[in-house]
Amino acid sequence: MEVKSEEEKLNMEEKLSIVTIKDVAARARVSVATVSHVINGTHKVAPETEARVRRVMEELGYQPNAIAQSLRKRATYAVGVLVSDITNPFFATLVRGVEDAALEAGYSVIVCNSDEDPEKEDMYIRALWRRRIDGMLIAPTRDGTSPALQELVKRNLPFVFVDRKAKGVSAPAVLSDNLGGAYLATKHLIERGHRRIGIVLGIPGATTTEERFAGYRQALKEAGIPLVEELVTWGGYRVEGGRQAAATLLAVRDPPTAIFSTNNLMTVGVLQELDRLGVKVPDEMALVGFDDSEWAELVQPPLTVAAQSPYEIGRRGFELLYTWITNREKQVKDVRIPVQLQLRRST
Repeated sequence: MEVKSEEEKLNMEEKLSIVTIKDVAARARVSVATVSHVINGTHKVAPETEARVRRVMEELGYQPNAIAQSLRKRATYAVGVLVSDITNPFFATLVRGVEDAALEAGYSVIVCNSDEDPEKEDMYIRALWRRRIDGMLIAPTRDGTSPALQELVKRNLPFVFVDRKAKGVSAPAVLSDNLGGAYLATKHLIERGHRRIGIVLGIPGATTTEERFAGYRQALKEAGIPLVEELVTWGGYRVEGGRQAAATLLAVRDPPTAIFSTNNLMTVGVLQELDRLGVKVPDEMALVGFDDSEWAELVQPPLTVAAQSPYEIGRRGFELLYTWITNREKQVKDVRIPVQLQLRRST
């Protein structure tokens, strides 16, 4: 059995004990202030001295107090991301875009899910600012009028909207070209000869819902097709909502020949209901979705979609937030990410 020397035992005991900045200073034969400058980069230290201090820190296993550092620097190097439905693959990809950009900048990410519930949104916004995070990226529920969101403006805490924006709140936003994407999807169905086109909308008041509905109406108007109220349904951005909306559309006296579903989860519900009723796509019902997913190419027939870029939305969202955090200047602007029509065989 190997017998350790007294010096090795002493080093082990030092590493097992709580090592302070004073211990590092004493071993490195420098002042506490010098060690602090090395850790925080607050003052230039001679290269040989810095090297000696860092070597001692490693020998003693010293770890700077992250909380104390954040208080001194008034920064935590953490941002919050509040999404409206983390079970939706769209938001999972958006968060990945945020995370990749944040890690490159030296930031960590805290993810919260409001579950389309304004009360949870309010609670999480307050919880995040109590953690003294440096900023937030928010996909607001409904019209985004929660009291906590209004409080963010008063506190001047940096935040950026992603995917959706809150009405009446002045802040940067990174959004899809929702109107343009919905217009392309509806126009495509019209060009395929359809005049009775049902639409499945998400949540009343949400900016994504209103913009996609506007794109649908614009395409109908240009083609001289009247808007028929019984062909407008609501699915709440949920699978079950999409299923119920499809059932409603198929139950009208003169059913549509095509359906435009404005969210990927609702599209799943629409497909479930069409399958349950034995309605064949595209022979008996053409279908276009909004959002692309891996499964959209796997279903039979593969699904035509207005494809968003959630990763790019997340990445650009963090970049805007980082600019606000580092420059302390709010650039109020909407960044629109293009939506592409991905043609497959469901139309």
